[in-house]
Amino acid sequence: MSSDAVKKRKPKVIRNEEGTPETKRGRAEGEQDVLVYHEEVELEGRDPQQDYLLYKDTCAALAKLMAEIQELKSSGAKVGSVEMEERRRQCSVHFITLKKLNRLAHMRLKKGRDQTHEAKQRVDVLHLQLQNLLYEVMHLQKEINKCLEFKSQHEEIELVSEEEFFQEAPAEISRPHVTRDDHHQLTLARLDWELEQRKRLAEQYKMSLARKEKIHKAIEQKREYLSSLQPGLQNIMQASLPVQECLSMPFEQMQKQAEVARHLPPPLYVLLVQAAAYGQACDKTLSASISGDVDEAKALSRPPEDSQDDESDSDAEEEQQNTKRRRATVGVQLDDKRKEMLRRHPLSLCVDLKCKDGSVLHLFFYYLMNLNILTVKTKVSTTTDLSGAVSAGELLNSESLLNCLYASDHGQETPNPTNRYQFDKVGITTFADYVSDLGHPYVWVQKLGGLQFSSDGAQSELMGSALSASHMERTMKLLQGRLQARLALHKQFSSLEHSIIPVSGECQHLFPAKVVSGLTRWTMMSYQEFTELGFVQHVLKAGLLRETDLFFMAVVERGTARLLAAVVVNPRYPEVMPLFSLSLHWKGERSGRTEDNLRAMESEVNVFRAELQGPRPGFQLLTNQIQRLCVCLDVYLEMESQVCDGSEGPKEFPREKMCLRTARGPSRLKPFKYNHPQGFFSHR
Repeated sequence: MSSDAVKKRKPKVIRNEEGTPETKRGRAEGEQDVLVYHEEVELEGRDPQQDYLLYKDTCAALAKLMAEIQELKSSGAKVGSVEMEERRRQCSVHFITLKKLNRLAHMRLKKGRDQTHEAKQRVDVLHLQLQNLLYEVMHLQKEINKCLEFKSQHEEIELVSEEEFFQEAPAEISRPHVTRDDHHQLTLARLDWELEQRKRLAEQYKMSLARKEKIHKAIEQKREYLSSLQPGLQNIMQASLPVQECLSMPFEQMQKQAEVARHLPPPLYVLLVQAAAYGQACDKTLSASISGDVDEAKALSRPPEDSQDDESDSDAEEEQQNTKRRRATVGVQLDDKRKEMLRRHPLSLCVDLKCKDGSVLHLFFYYLMNLNILTVKTKVSTTTDLSGAVSAGELLNSESLLNCLYASDHGQETPNPTNRYQFDKVGITTFADYVSDLGHPYVWVQKLGGLQFSSDGAQSELMGSALSASHMERTMKLLQGRLQARLALHKQFSSLEHSIIPVSGECQHLFPAKVVSGLTRWTMMSYQEFTELGFVQHVLKAGLLRETDLFFMAVVERGTARLLAAVVVNPRYPEVMPLFSLSLHWKGERSGRTEDNLRAMESEVNVFRAELQGPRPGFQLLTNQIQRLCVCLDVYLEMESQVCDGSEGPKEFPREKMCLRTARGPSRLKPFKYNHPQGFFSHR
């Protein structure tokens, strides 16, 4: 067979370069070239029926040609003859047509299968969706049936009525604006309220059971303990008697004191118990003891019915004796009534409060039975001799030591308003006349004894032991602080009387290294003498003085200048700052009312407490004020002498202090503020 024939029989694959619209669309969507056979494009325009008829015609023509070739061969024609070759070429063309029809049939079959597969997939997707919907419908039907068949337990619960529910339930649960119109929401709200109530009751029930069990166990333990305590205590006491005698242990004394304490009046007993408790918990050095006539106290506590039979036989004799006696005068009767009114209980309580330096504050508490108040007297015991300072005579005076322990508590009048009417009946004008004998009825003393009167400024709901316990710790600390402050003042006054200003090492930085002005005199004054001073009248008018304050006069000198300082020390020192009033005698007399610089000096020592207090608790406050007063006088004299004295030659007060500005403002104020560690003075 020639090569031309082979080429004719070889099927050709024709590619469409430009492509059909479908291929172009595919290229645009896939953004890449898609190769399509020409026969695939041709297949879309061919009719399968026409291809089938063409196939039948081709097969018939091919069979006819084969028969003719067979006849030619049987008739003896040669193989390479023209007739044979012509028929062979026609057969090849028919074979090519059959192959093309075969390819088209396969393509058409593949296309049909693909379309069938796509249709089946769409059907499967729709079927799956249908199955899902049917399953969901079935599930919802089951849930609906369960809900319809569900029987809630709330139907068996007896709920409160709707009226009671809206009255008692809070608004966040009842929600009346929603539940009144919606029965379902109303039922839910009532169930929520029922749950809250049951939770609360269940918690209370658990707490009650636990408390009941705890109390029951405690009762059982106490019963067992008490049943076995008495024999054991007796055996221990009998066995420990020789040891107590040998070691001088106060067990027996404590037992006796406990026996005596049973006869104390309630306020003193409360004070004893609370003082002992405070001593055990906070201050081991605190001690409390009972003194007085125990037999008389027992007689007071004995019921009056016991003595009626004994006295009934002698009633007639006493009446006869009374008729024979001379009738007492009105004055004697009033005196007897006053004595009876101011009668103290035969038992008293002594509390010893010790400080770190060994000093002891003795507090003697008394109870006035008819007045129903407590009084206190004081005594101070120290380890050193305190008789050296003359100006400190009033510091440890028992009459004024505890004045104003709390603000405005002077202890001169009774805090019980009922006593005023009792005093009117017996002719007592003021209780202050009897304070020196009976003691001071401070308000804090009443509170320590658990007494509370309606006249107190701040009423408290606490009574008895609770009231005493609430004031015990603070009062004891105030008493210790008062004693320590007075002892510190006593030592300072001793130095001040010798013209020495004691400045501690912690306060040296508050003052310059060299202070020329010095204290020359420190004396105590009475209230009357203090009020007669001319340069303190503005303090009197301002109401800054009390008769309970301590008054002193300090004299600071430098050269011809003499500065008088009237000092008021409040009983609550150092909590309340001492008050200074100044008068300068130099080239005339000047005071804080006439001289702006003296007023500025007063503010330097009276106002700036934070700078002058020193380390806590601030017992150096007074001496630091006096030392600053000396420094301010130096600054004033050195600055003022340069202004007033324009003459040449040596000056009386040479300038030794370094100042940024010598004067400021229209009033020409001096720079009194000392700046440490720079060492210069400046204005405030």
